Amino acid sequence: MRYPAACINVSTKTTLIMFEILMYLFESYFDAGSYPEPDKLSRKLSAAGFEGEEIDEALTWLSALKQQNPDNYPASLEHAGMRHFAELELQRIGFEARQFLLFAEQQHMISAVEREMILDRAVALHQENLGLDKLKLIMLMVLWNRHQNLDPLLIEELLTPLNSAQLH
Repeated sequence: MRYPAACINVSTKTTLIMFEILMYLFESYFDAGSYPEPDKLSRKLSAAGFEGEEIDEALTWLSALKQQNPDNYPASLEHAGMRHFAELELQRIGFEARQFLLFAEQQHMISAVEREMILDRAVALHQENLGLDKLKLIMLMVLWNRHQNLDPLLIEELLTPLNSAQLH
């Protein structure tokens, strides 16, 4: 994977706020099918109380998300055997989150390509031991960004821990 090009260096506080921004985007724009373009989105996030640097970090992360193209991944991914995580992925993504990601793929909730897209966006946060609740939000954002018809049960599964526990 090309992690360095898509990585951003964010503090833990900024990462937490980024997840608040992602949740805000999903809650505010899911029914519309997409969130506004960066300039308009920046103004809306600012009006919602988010700060400039935090907005910039989130917009950078979202820009890299929008640039992800499934055609850039080898077709052989869909027919590969077991996925082994790289050392960087093991450091950045917690055990429970990695297990859920593999489970989601085995249950055909996501494809192998989507798994790689989710891993890319998770690693890009530069956070150690990313938890399951945060990985689920990343997963939701990747799937939503791909404009897939999201099964309401999948949305509920991905959001339930986020609604029952604060991200702070």
